[in-house]
Amino acid sequence: MTSSIKQQTALIWGAAGGIGRALTAHLVETGWHVLAVARRADALAGLTPHVFEADVTVQHQVEAAVAGMAQEVEGVDLFTYTAGDIAVAPVARLTPANWQRILAANLTGAFLTTRASLPLLAPEAHLVFVGAISERLRLPGLSAYAAAKAGLEAFAVVLAKEERRRRVTVVRPAAVDTPFWERSPFRKPAGALAAETVAERILAAYRDGHSGTLDLSE
Repeated sequence: MTSSIKQQTALIWGAAGGIGRALTAHLVETGWHVLAVARRADALAGLTPHVFEADVTVQHQVEAAVAGMAQEVEGVDLFTYTAGDIAVAPVARLTPANWQRILAANLTGAFLTTRASLPLLAPEAHLVFVGAISERLRLPGLSAYAAAKAGLEAFAVVLAKEERRRRVTVVRPAAVDTPFWERSPFRKPAGALAAETVAERILAAYRDGHSGTLDLSE
């Protein structure tokens, strides 16, 4: 008599970014069925055959992507939101458009993708959001980014209370070695974490049944 083992399914929003790409590759290598979402599907060529195109800040694109996923899978075990953006400018020179862009990518997108994905998630799915160690973000020029990441943590706390059967984790890396630094005037720390290390820690958090915040230092 043989027993079948259900293949675990992950959904990664922002899969073309440094952490998202590393997580997609790591999960595929470890035998997961991975649904990867990016603004441009061709950015994920070769990573996984299950690629969807959507801007996480546009509601109808997010909902269309989830509708497509529902045709492929019955449930998602691991939901991850790795999308984000940054702008550096003092409040006096930060334009309302840039403020809205940063909040949309880091916070509103988390809401839109979570809201659309909840019906697709397994009853005891794990939701993981990539945040940042917020205490280190309170620097001149980072008002929008710091506000968005602080809001993301508050959103996750409330979500965990509403979705009690599901685990919710906010991974808070210090510095991560990704192309994100090319959009920042700050120098990348010498001890920045590799994106692959963050991916491994996210999978470990899933396996360990983690919930709450998970700080990752250099």
